[in-house]
Order: sequence, then structure tokens, then C-alpha cells
Amino acid sequence: MYEKRLKNHILNKPILYSFIIFMICLVIRIVEYFVIKTDTTFISENFIHKLIGIIILLFLLKIMNYKFKDIGFEKNKWFKYLIYGLILGGICFGISYLIEYITLYSNAKRPSFELYVNGFSLVGNEVKHTEMVFFVLCIILNIVNVLMEEGLFRGFFLKVINNKNNFLKSNMIVALLFGLCHFVMPLRLFITGEMNFISLIVMMLGYIVLAGIMSIKWGMLYKMKGSLFIGIGDHLFNNIIATNILHIVSNTGVDELQIVSILISQIISFMIVCLIYKKRKNKIVSN
Repeated sequence: MYEKRLKNHILNKPILYSFIIFMICLVIRIVEYFVIKTDTTFISENFIHKLIGIIILLFLLKIMNYKFKDIGFEKNKWFKYLIYGLILGGICFGISYLIEYITLYSNAKRPSFELYVNGFSLVGNEVKHTEMVFFVLCIILNIVNVLMEEGLFRGFFLKVINNKNNFLKSNMIVALLFGLCHFVMPLRLFITGEMNFISLIVMMLGYIVLAGIMSIKWGMLYKMKGSLFIGIGDHLFNNIIATNILHIVSNTGVDELQIVSILISQIISFMIVCLIYKKRKNKIVSN
């Protein structure tokens, strides 16, 4: 009886209940960032709230009587779509890496590429892990990360909100929620004194906008193919390769333009996906 009532509440007020679920996940995220601080251990990644997020997602699927395929985890062509996503990420980040390299080279900073694992930081990357165990941990934990975020945000939230709202509105709401969950990192750096107030505001707004753009893009990919796996591939490339493993080192620092490089790559891929989405939509309308 309780499950049926909760299901009806979610179906009747999807935006409200998506926000409530989001706030529960956000509180858990804040506890890990500020209390547990898993990313300051040898693991270098806050993953506990992502595991709990997956448990919450499983609970929601049970309540709603959804199967994994109902929220985009379909079995057909999943590997093909995953490769498409990795290719999209590879091409767009390839362009941004080239721009970053040329910029540093033109300023006589002698840039070079290095492969190692580090904990992503907004104020500079200092730790270098070259042991294989850290590469494996990075990949596994980021797979958990991406599956949770894509499953909950683009899978569950987008589905239930889209049941009573048009896709554009639904995608924008999900993008806002996804953007808001990324303000925690700069907030912690401000509280610990590693970032001033102006930088905090800039980083928070930048993070919300950047994450929002990425969410809109992944939402459009899901809408076009009915599968989360293209977005998952692109998301994995961003989190594993561009953020944690492939670095540009110069004689003045490491990843000095990383944030700019990520922004450039995401704008390029966003424009590509928007053009494809618009073309497909116009084709459907004309038919």
C-alpha cells in the first residue's frame, strides 16, 4: 500500500518528488565531502554517495515497477552506443587538448603529455599515481559514478518528469538539478580557505552552467536513441581520461588550462549534438 501511494505521488508530482530525491542525494554527497572526505584518502575519489545513489535508484525502480530498459539501460546496441559516446568525447577533447597544447607552446611553456592518476582539484593537481592499481580504481569508481548519475538524472528523473511535461522543460529541470549538485566541491575549498569568495562564486556558477550544458547534451542523446549509453560513453571519457588520467604538464605547472579545456570540449560536443538533434527533429516533423 505504501509503495503504491509513493508511486502515485511521484507520477502526479514528478518535479516535486524528483527535487526531494535530489535533496536526499545532495545531503549524502555533502556528508561525504565535508565529513568522510573519501577523496583525501588513497582512493582519491568520493564514491560512497554514488553507491548510495545506486541503491536509491534501485529502490525507486522497484517502487515504480520499472525495469532497467525503461530508464535507458537497454541491451540492444549498448556496446555500439557506448563506443559512439567514447568517440564523441575523444574527438571533442582531442580538439580542446590541441588548443591547450598550442596555447602553452606559444607562450614558451614547453608542454608535454603525461599519463597518471590524480584526484581532480579546482586549485591544482599535485598528487601523481602511476601504479596500475590506481588506474584500475579510477576506472571502476568512475564507472560507478557515471552509472549512478546517468541512471538517476537522465534515466529516472527525465523519465518521470517527461511523463507530465514536454521534453524541453523536463531536460532543463534535470540539467538544473545536475548542475546544482556540483557546487559542493568549490564550497568545501572556500570553507577550508583554499579559495576566496569571488573565486567561489565564479566556480559555483561555472560548475552549474558547465554541468547543466553537459546534462542537456546527454538528455538529447537519450531522447534521440532511447539509450543512455552514448551519454555514458561521453561521460566516462570526460571523467576518466580528461579529468583524471591524461594531463598536460609544462615548465610552469600541471593542467593549468584544464577547466578551460573541459569547457571548450563540452561546448563543441554540445553544439554537435544540438545540430544532430535539430536535424532529426526537423526530419520527423517534415515526415
